[in-house]
Amino acid sequence: MKTRYAFPLLISTFVFASLPAIAQHEHDEHASHASPAAVAIPAQRHATDAPLRDGMARIRVALDELSHYEMGHMPQSVAVERVDAIKAATDSIFANCKLAPDADVALHAMLVPLLNGINAFRTDPADTSTVVAMRQAIADYPRVFDDPNWQPTADAGSEHAH
Repeated sequence: MKTRYAFPLLISTFVFASLPAIAQHEHDEHASHASPAAVAIPAQRHATDAPLRDGMARIRVALDELSHYEMGHMPQSVAVERVDAIKAATDSIFANCKLAPDADVALHAMLVPLLNGINAFRTDPADTSTVVAMRQAIADYPRVFDDPNWQPTADAGSEHAH
């Protein structure tokens, strides 16, 4: 009797264990050629397109707002909404952004760690270090990409202070 249920249980375990990988498949296709290592700063910043500029602007606003969560001034439910907005902006970038191959690699080297930060936040929203990780993931964006709405500064990537 016990062995009768062992095989279906084994199959169910395998299927459920595979669900996160299946859900992440779309992003893995993009990430397969990107290294999550530090982004190399090019001699000349990469060109951007409207979907990239729009998505990164939305990500930046949400991350700026999350500084209030880090300081304890934002309810967790609102922080979850901001992280969901970051995920939606990232999905939009993946779906609509068309860049040169070298720029695409540089972008993915930023977005993969950003997605890792999103997933870590969703696992433990109380851990505000995940917000820091998301912010650090895109810290080099203004030095790597020519986005007129987001210019490089000497302290790009430094902690947001209030």
